[in-house]
Amino acid sequence: MIKIAVLVSGSGSNLQALIDANLSGEIAGVISNKPEAYALERAKNAGIATAVIEHKQYPNREAFDDVMHQQLLDWDVDLVILAGFMRILSAKFVQAWEGKMINIHPSLLPNYKGMHTHQRVLNTGDTLHGCTVHYVTAELDAGQALAQGVLKVTLHDNADTLANRVHVLEHLIYPQVAEWICSGKIQHTKQGVLYHNQPMLEPVQFCKL
Repeated sequence: MIKIAVLVSGSGSNLQALIDANLSGEIAGVISNKPEAYALERAKNAGIATAVIEHKQYPNREAFDDVMHQQLLDWDVDLVILAGFMRILSAKFVQAWEGKMINIHPSLLPNYKGMHTHQRVLNTGDTLHGCTVHYVTAELDAGQALAQGVLKVTLHDNADTLANRVHVLEHLIYPQVAEWICSGKIQHTKQGVLYHNQPMLEPVQFCKL
């Protein structure tokens, strides 16, 4: 059984979606860089081990990441899921977990990497928006996309309504991708990412139009 660690910084709604999905893998632990994160309560309520590793207590990003890396090794983790983890990870850490770490980003990558995606979509006048689950690489929001949730932007949308609508899609597709990895339907190999044992040429799309 695949062992999962979830990295969080906030309320943990995506963590809750992963818990509620009853994955075939085991969520072995949850790490937060903020002791007040409500995600820690969600983990404790589900009987999942937690660790608070405050980035402020370390002299630099690498030192903080080293402690996280050791915790992941102690839990014997196979898959790291970033769920609202608001820290940029060092290249060394990302390399150590390459092919074993996924993130969800609130845009249809490769469009709108980085922050404030909902407002940027509105500013540009795009008609489609959504979220993307992708492998994490050293380049921000640039790892291979595995799945996308797609929705239509309406005339009535603002940044807040888009954020809420995208959250609904996140809670749908993130557990699905995690389960595909746990069950072996998605595999990260030296030859590339496989989906049902075939090369994955583009992300699986879920549409809520």
